[in-house]
Amino acid sequence: MLARIRPDRAVMRLGGHHVKEATMYAQLIYFDGPRSSEQLAAEDFAAAERIRPAIAAVPGGIRTYVLRQPDGAEVILTLAETEQALHAGRDAIMGTTLLPGENPDLLPGPDRVEIYPVHEVFEHGATS
Repeated sequence: MLARIRPDRAVMRLGGHHVKEATMYAQLIYFDGPRSSEQLAAEDFAAAERIRPAIAAVPGGIRTYVLRQPDGAEVILTLAETEQALHAGRDAIMGTTLLPGENPDLLPGPDRVEIYPVHEVFEHGATS
């Protein structure tokens, strides 16, 4: 399967035949390392107990991948149907309050955030 995506529409092709059009955007959130084990534990707790529940209610999200290096550097890749869904997810997270026991000093926020329209998607090792 191959999906060739223009900034506003994705053309999905399977076996050379047009299958459907879709829109997709990617958000990359960077946390530069090194980060302490205390910071990572605080982030993992926040993600599980506060952040994931907040974004679960936001429509238009497709999938999130959390990539982490041994030094604690991290990139979070989120795919969504629209750029607005990514912004709504950010707003939902920022609208939460810290839970009892969360230390804001251990949750400084990302070093940078980037949003891109997805240009192309293709399967590896897929059979037709």
